[in-house]
Parts: sequence; C-alpha cells; structure tokens
Amino acid sequence: MTEVLNGPVYADVPVPIFKPGPVGTHITIRGLTKYFAGWPLYENFDLDIPKNKIVSVFGPNGCGKSTLINMIAGLVPIDAGEILFDGKSLKDTKIGYVFQNYREAMFPWMRTIDNIAYPLKLEGKSKAEVDRRMAELVASFDVKFDLNRYPYELSGGQQQTASIMRALAPKPEVLFLDEPFSALDFEMTLFIREKLQEVFMQTGTTMLLVSHDLEEAVYLADEVLLLTKRPTKVAEILHYGDPRPRTVDTLSEPSFIQTKKQSLEVFQREVRR
Repeated sequence: MTEVLNGPVYADVPVPIFKPGPVGTHITIRGLTKYFAGWPLYENFDLDIPKNKIVSVFGPNGCGKSTLINMIAGLVPIDAGEILFDGKSLKDTKIGYVFQNYREAMFPWMRTIDNIAYPLKLEGKSKAEVDRRMAELVASFDVKFDLNRYPYELSGGQQQTASIMRALAPKPEVLFLDEPFSALDFEMTLFIREKLQEVFMQTGTTMLLVSHDLEEAVYLADEVLLLTKRPTKVAEILHYGDPRPRTVDTLSEPSFIQTKKQSLEVFQREVRR
C-alpha cells in the first residue's frame, strides 16, 4: 500500500491509506477531507460509487450534498484524500455536469445548438462528427423547440433540457446532476426524469444525483446514499432494484414504498442527532 495525499495536512487528520473499491466500483473515494472556516465538513471520508448505476445523494440541510459531488467533479478543491475513476485521475476521465441553475449554466452569447456542441468542439471534433452527435441527441430527446435560438429565448424547461444534452454530448463516463429539477415545473420534471432514464438505459452511464426531494431521489436511484449531519459520514446506503423504465405505477410498488420509508427513517434519525 502507498500513502496518498492531495492538499494540506491538518494536524488532527490522518494521512489516508488508499484502498481500491470492490469489483464494480467506478468512483473510489478515500480519506476525503474538507474544512470550511476551520470546521470539518468531511473528515477522512471513504465511499465507493458503483459503475453503471444511478446513485442519489440525500441528507440533512448543510451536510454538503452538492459540495460532495462538486469535490468529486473537481469544481471544489479538497484538503486531503484521493478520488479515482476506474483507477484513473479526474483529468483522464470524461465527465458531464448538469447544474441546478440552468440560467447561469448556458453561454448567453451562443445559440443553444452551439452551447450543446461546445464540449465536442473543445475536444476538436470535426464538423461532421459534431453534426452527427447533435442529430443523435435531438432524436433521443425528441426536441421540438428551435435550437438556433439563444438560451434566454427559451423556457426554463427547454434550457435545462439543453443543459442536459450538452452534458451528454461528449458521452461522459460519469454524469453529475446537482438538483436538476429544483427550478422546473412538474410537467418538465416528469419529462426530464423520463429522458434521463432513457439515456441511462441506452448508455449505462454512471450518474450521481443530488436531490432535496426524497421521492425523486428514490425513484431514479439504484442506490440511495444517505448522509449524516456534519462532519458528514455515510449514514446508510439503500439498494433499490425496481426495473426500468420506472413510471407512475412504480410509486405504488411495495419495494418503492419500503425504500422511501427506510430512507425517511434514516433521514429523521440523523436530523434528530
């Protein structure tokens, strides 16, 4: 075993010993530590995120749900620890990210189609390759609105649809979703849920979803990652295996009701601590 450490060492934080995750792990997190204003949010935190699964992250307010996926995605620096993707570093891994605030996530000076194609152009794809991928995404999402319009000319749901298409354009190995439904109306939420499930069933892309809605978190998940209050630890990981595509009928399935009930019990236990 070798000692692995990124970032500054705090006197009371042990140097983590890296241990690979079990077979089927996609993201391996060891010794993750993050301080804010001198107080620990995460401290020597370990987690294995499975490959080709959707994992929903749920927990008390202030426990750092979004911070966790932002650290994994490289958007927030960590103080200590190691994060690997199939044994690779982040820079060698292709990721996609869907932000909560779609209005700020899109480049307003670019047409929507150019926003979606932007990651492909960064990769140096040819025009033919970009056009082919755009056609695939338009067909997959059954896009009815005009992608030649600017983002600010679209509805919120259309903007978030475009944001998800952009995140998926380069065919990421891991897709991060930070409360992607929170600013959408119910009709658009149902539509985006359906499309995410379709993409997942077609591609098997590992997805990590932060949600403040327990029903939504369970409905989309293969695993529900329940967190404690800070300093944040794993409270429970619940497995949920109802077949996809999940529909409105799923909400009345005994397995769904039981998983949601268990999740709520764990959540309430942690909030009361």
